[in-house]
Amino acid sequence: MFSFFRRKPKSEETAPKTEAAPEAAAERHSDSQNLEASLAALENVFKTQAQAQRPSENSVETERTDAAESEAAAVSESSPMPSEMPAVQQSAPSAAEELREEGETADIPEMPEAAAEAVPTEPMPSETPDPETGANEKNGWAARLKQGLSKSRDRMAKSLAGVFGGGKIDEDLYEELETVLITGDMGMEATNYLMKDVRDRVSLKGLKDGAELRGALKDAIYDLIKPLEKPLQLPENKEPFVIMLAGINGAGKTTSIGKLAKYFQAQGKTVLLAAGDTFRAAAREQLQEWGARNSVTVISQATGDSAAVCFDAVQAAKARGIDIVLADTAGRLPTQLHLMEEIKKVKRVLQKAMPDAPHEIIAVLDANIGQNAVNQVKAFDDALGLTGLIVTKLDGTAKGGILAALASNRPIPVRYIGVGEGIDDLRPFDARAFVDALLD
Repeated sequence: MFSFFRRKPKSEETAPKTEAAPEAAAERHSDSQNLEASLAALENVFKTQAQAQRPSENSVETERTDAAESEAAAVSESSPMPSEMPAVQQSAPSAAEELREEGETADIPEMPEAAAEAVPTEPMPSETPDPETGANEKNGWAARLKQGLSKSRDRMAKSLAGVFGGGKIDEDLYEELETVLITGDMGMEATNYLMKDVRDRVSLKGLKDGAELRGALKDAIYDLIKPLEKPLQLPENKEPFVIMLAGINGAGKTTSIGKLAKYFQAQGKTVLLAAGDTFRAAAREQLQEWGARNSVTVISQATGDSAAVCFDAVQAAKARGIDIVLADTAGRLPTQLHLMEEIKKVKRVLQKAMPDAPHEIIAVLDANIGQNAVNQVKAFDDALGLTGLIVTKLDGTAKGGILAALASNRPIPVRYIGVGEGIDDLRPFDARAFVDALLD
């Protein structure tokens, strides 16, 4: 009964299983391979079914990648490389030398080859304006205009507080109003005109007190300066439209040119600048800085005649199909007659480059000089025949009434007014907006 406890012989206990072990290992390996093959086949079936139900993610990603690459390529083709941006140019002095040697009767010289090398970058054409955007921009400009005229408005508001504060309209009230207008730098002629106009309105409408006098004064001032509101209209022809700017040193000619370049570019126009102020220190460098800021080519010479620089600029503009030429000139005091003759020469030489040029002659006035601006307008108009004015620095003076003085003495259109140092703070003159900002 205890036979199963019998110990096996040592020979049987240690004998190797030489035949069964290889066969079992081979069988297990075969089963593993079969299982892996079955799993792989099952996975392929699942993938095939998923692809049949929806588009391949790889194909969608490929389409997105191709679209992004196409868009990037289009942007890179339309955007100029930094090396393509127009560099500020210094024209060859050939025309200047000929004009100095032969005088203003010299034949028109050929355009310098150097002036035709740099081609300015043309701005993108302006899109159709959005009415809502235009309204917002108009409101924004009205706010800046009101802020710019704050000094003049505050001064007149304090002075007119007693006039518009109440009480019946009598001679004492008229005398007080007259004093306010004179101290507002409107001048005697404009003041006399406004006082007569206000009296007529009071009599016609039967106004009784000073509070009603405000509306009568606003309407009278508006009617006086309304003829000055004539925005500059640019022609549609392909020839360059030449604008010549004059004025005394410090009036803001060069700065106004830089702002005008930006303004015209926003309208889709190409612009070229002529650094014709060859006398004032750093005037050429200042205009070159404006040119670089607006990506506009500047025609200049280290030394030379102002008329010759402007001549070369017009020739270069004709060769390149530029829309507008802004010609800077040296500052001139109207009392220095020999210097006024020099600026007359600039106009004559421009007419040699283009018979009907300059198409616009603008005098730049500093509003801070008050009634002296009227004398400057008369002197420059007699010498050049002004077609327009730019009144700058209205934000820095309490004498906003200068426009009324100009309207009553020499009513030359005010093309633009400046009420700040920003590049967008030079805009066309709007008589109604100006009166509202001055008296409201």
